[in-house]
Amino acid sequence: MTTSVLARVTADPAAPLHAGIAGPGGYGKTTLLRQLTDVYRDAGMTVTGPWPPRTPDTAHVLLIDDAHLLTAEQLDDLRAYAEHPDARIVVAHRPWPRRPELLRLLEVLRRGGPAITLTTLTPIEIAAHLATPTDELVAWVAAQTAGIPRYVTRLAGALTTTAAGPRQVPVAALAPFAADLDELEPAVRTLLLAVEAGAGLSFDLVAAVLDADADVAELVDAGRATGMLAADGTLVPLARRAIAALGPISQRIDVRQRLAALQMARGGPVLPLVRPLLRVGAAPGLVPGAAGSGLGHVYEAAGEEALGDDPALAAELFAAAAGAGRTTGSRRALATALAGDLDHASRLTDQVLAAGTPQQRAEAAYVSATILAHRGQTAQAVRLYEWAGTDVAAGFAAVGLIAVGRLADAQRLIQPDDTAARPPTSLSAAATLTARPPTSLSAAATLMARGTAESVTGPPAAALSTLVQAATLIDPAGPAVLLPDSPAATGALLAMHCTELDVADTLLTRAEHRGTGGALLATRHHLLRSWVLMLRGRLADVEQRLPAAVAATAAQGRDDLLAAALRVGLARRNGDLIGLRSAWPDACQALIGQPVELFNLLPLGELAVAAARLGDSHRVAGHLADADRLLADLGDPPVWTVLPHWYRLQAAILADDRDTARRHADHLDAARTAGAYAAAFAAAAAVWLDVLAGTADPESVVAAARTLSLAGLTWDGARLAGQAAIRTSDRRAMALLLDSARAMQDRGTRPDPAGGQHLLSAREREVGALVLAGMTYKQIADRLYLSAKTVEHHMARIRQRLGCSDRHELLSRLRELIGEPEATA
Repeated sequence: MTTSVLARVTADPAAPLHAGIAGPGGYGKTTLLRQLTDVYRDAGMTVTGPWPPRTPDTAHVLLIDDAHLLTAEQLDDLRAYAEHPDARIVVAHRPWPRRPELLRLLEVLRRGGPAITLTTLTPIEIAAHLATPTDELVAWVAAQTAGIPRYVTRLAGALTTTAAGPRQVPVAALAPFAADLDELEPAVRTLLLAVEAGAGLSFDLVAAVLDADADVAELVDAGRATGMLAADGTLVPLARRAIAALGPISQRIDVRQRLAALQMARGGPVLPLVRPLLRVGAAPGLVPGAAGSGLGHVYEAAGEEALGDDPALAAELFAAAAGAGRTTGSRRALATALAGDLDHASRLTDQVLAAGTPQQRAEAAYVSATILAHRGQTAQAVRLYEWAGTDVAAGFAAVGLIAVGRLADAQRLIQPDDTAARPPTSLSAAATLTARPPTSLSAAATLMARGTAESVTGPPAAALSTLVQAATLIDPAGPAVLLPDSPAATGALLAMHCTELDVADTLLTRAEHRGTGGALLATRHHLLRSWVLMLRGRLADVEQRLPAAVAATAAQGRDDLLAAALRVGLARRNGDLIGLRSAWPDACQALIGQPVELFNLLPLGELAVAAARLGDSHRVAGHLADADRLLADLGDPPVWTVLPHWYRLQAAILADDRDTARRHADHLDAARTAGAYAAAFAAAAAVWLDVLAGTADPESVVAAARTLSLAGLTWDGARLAGQAAIRTSDRRAMALLLDSARAMQDRGTRPDPAGGQHLLSAREREVGALVLAGMTYKQIADRLYLSAKTVEHHMARIRQRLGCSDRHELLSRLRELIGEPEATA
């Protein structure tokens, strides 16, 4: 319609014209009037405005902009002029305010033709404003501006011509809004600030920040007439950014404070209103002017809302609440711990424990105990859990007591199935509190304690079932709860000890997906899943996962020990002596700071084998003695003792200590009735002794190795068969054992670049990579369970396929196809 009126005037400038142009601010009314002015003046016509003289000349053309701002008298004069049938008059106006005088004028104008209603720009029209338009850029500009011509012009003019894709809105595109905001009536500006704060078009919320006698409906119409407020009650994104950046800070704070107080009173969410009042970056805290004792409860409520999804933000909000007079120290400590900052959280808990109320001190004790648990100081954590005196703390205290060998003390804390909320039984910070009703968290803690106790006193299947139930209960809470350990992690450790690796992987996968325990437990779940893969022999998968785990591991002794032992175990299984020696000092350092407990027997066993490989067994001797005492205090439960004895058998084999190896094999034999996993270890241990003595029957070796492989311990089974093959002089037996080892081994070979895939087989690439790593043919043969002669044949074929005349050329070509190797020996 815009082009039609221009065409009409161009075709016959002297013809009578009565037209009204309607559109919100920024839709192009002024631009259209300027175009009409140019057409008329080019035709020699006189253009006047913004309103006619008392004695209008019908030879003139009246082009009137912003007619909604004219007085009633001026509008009546225009209407009188428009009554002339030969008049040429065009009136542009916003859809609000619609005063009676303006409506009467528009009625007269409509006699000359329909009103002109301006619309937003199409994508093609937006593209015409851009220097280097692309579909992506046009879509982004349309989304930011809603196609409003004035905003498209501002944004297009501020964009650089070098980048073609979506980007941040330039400051230059926002600057012109400063004048727009200054020109608004105060009530309309307040309305827009309220919408930007999150009130939308909720009339009661908007009314709360306006004068009591304000007509909200009229103000909404006025807001829409500015062009900043869309019909659906949302702000045009570019305008919203401008209001947030340029709106008077004192008024923005006041609006948000009023809205937050109203939301608080009606039980609605306040976090979206409060979040922008926090500074981010190098100067955390509230923006100047946002602190106030009257809003402390609002900041506290916002902190509770943020706790599950963004604990770091929750900690800032609790700090803001404290600055406004609320006592939120324990909640801030909880949020800080959930965010992963254990050092700061520990300092906060100390402050609350020294000067808080009984309830705050109980919560601070729980947080402090959890921090100690993550640092591996379980015995000290137990004392604080007991002192906290809640059902949840009692459950985790029982788990900790079992972990350090105090089963009888733990059983006194574990609630029977039919027990309701248990009031505190000891003199503690919570002793004067009203007993709390049971929750899913307290039920999960109780089940976790019961499952851990069952793992020591009964069959592993019952214990695993209980721990799986506990994990199911805690899953919905996701990252919102602070846990010393998750039922999934505890269950996975138990499952690994009895070779139920599928159960372990399922538990950990679900915990990772749900984010159970938040950032604090994410690394632990990741490391334990990597450990499951290592036990299966999927070493390439572990190598891919390990960098992420190592990068995420904080200075928490428990996870640091697990990560260090995982690196050691990976290097040992890869035959990487250089990597093993490189990882060993960090592993020893992590071990020194960790007391022995039930849940770190797995990494301790791995370090015992590595120590024997390196001739450094004295480094772990004290911890192994502590492990023996711990297990004896628990009655030597088979599910927790079998795997440690298996590790120590492997360590004795590497140290060529036949007597110690036999002693651990006897322990495994004594526990063979505990289950299929125990019988598999016992049978394999007996075969290992025969292998060492040179009396092993190949069929027995293959059977024992396959049993280990079927239990999930593929690498252990392959190593048993491979070592038996190396030690036999019977070529037929050697072939049988090597074939068995190769069939069981999951090598996890990395794919080579596409350019070499058609040149070398998977086995040849594997041999070539080990040659690049500096290994001898004999070392490669031991690593891959081949004979040295077979390795030599592989290298001859590789040289022939690559067309290399000497060793230097061969190594260069292999590096092109395979890449630089990791340190391996």
